[in-house]
Amino acid sequence: MSEERCGLVAVVGAPNAGKSTLVNALVGQKVAIVSPKAQTTRTRLMGVAIAGTAQLLLVDTPGIFAPRRRLDRAMVAAAWGGAEGADLVMLVVDAEAPGGQRLDAIVERLAERREPKLLVLNKVDVAAKGRLLDLTAKLDARLAPQAVFMVSATTGDGVADLKAALAERMPASPWHFPEDQVSDATDRMLAAEITREQLYLQLHAELPYASAVETEKYEERRDGSVTIHQQVLVSRPTQKAIVLGKGGARVKALGAAARAAIAEALGRPVHLFLHVKVRPEWEEDRGLYRDIGLEWVD
Repeated sequence: MSEERCGLVAVVGAPNAGKSTLVNALVGQKVAIVSPKAQTTRTRLMGVAIAGTAQLLLVDTPGIFAPRRRLDRAMVAAAWGGAEGADLVMLVVDAEAPGGQRLDAIVERLAERREPKLLVLNKVDVAAKGRLLDLTAKLDARLAPQAVFMVSATTGDGVADLKAALAERMPASPWHFPEDQVSDATDRMLAAEITREQLYLQLHAELPYASAVETEKYEERRDGSVTIHQQVLVSRPTQKAIVLGKGGARVKALGAAARAAIAEALGRPVHLFLHVKVRPEWEEDRGLYRDIGLEWVD
């Protein structure tokens, strides 16, 4: 039998480059939440992928951008922290809309780092081919990656080749997780992330980043189902009204969609209860940062 390999791959890039979609594609199932909105990922989340005798520990990091608020600073710190000590850093670039100055700043900082790097141009199925080649040449010259890959995380094109390349670059090491484990997130954390994903998908126009989801109670029942009580935290009463909707219709729709998605992810029936609470200073709550896996940044 071939020797086991295992290593840490830091997945970095500008917001909306498709990092979470790519991590899900490499793992082969959903482990990271996805929405069309930039900066959906708030914390570092590890997806565990298997490729032959290799186990890939994929750290899906928040998109790197210019931080303004405390939450922003914590997200960016988590992104760069995810690259610390990685066996490989994978820069994911939106080939259709690369990111301009934000991408330039990331490339400049990555070029100084010692970790081996791969360049992955994502969304090549919708990118103009002429511009794609020019972008590749510029980034290759600045970053000096070990290899360049062109993929579409949405369609799956090029993902198998990328996965094989990641596997062969992993160091000889025993696997860190059981073969059937696909993420390091707890069920409690995953449930909160899935509900937050529904908030983005259903309310992204009306409720930009002024919300968080906190799991108050997670209780396993004798019949194998689980009861989950979650708080949707917003900053203002007007935002609470948006989440509730007329006659509570919106929060019911959010709850139904989240409950179905959580049940699918956990593989068991779910009883989900959502409560919407106005907490003006939720972004200054140290405990909430801890719960969602971020470090407090002054």
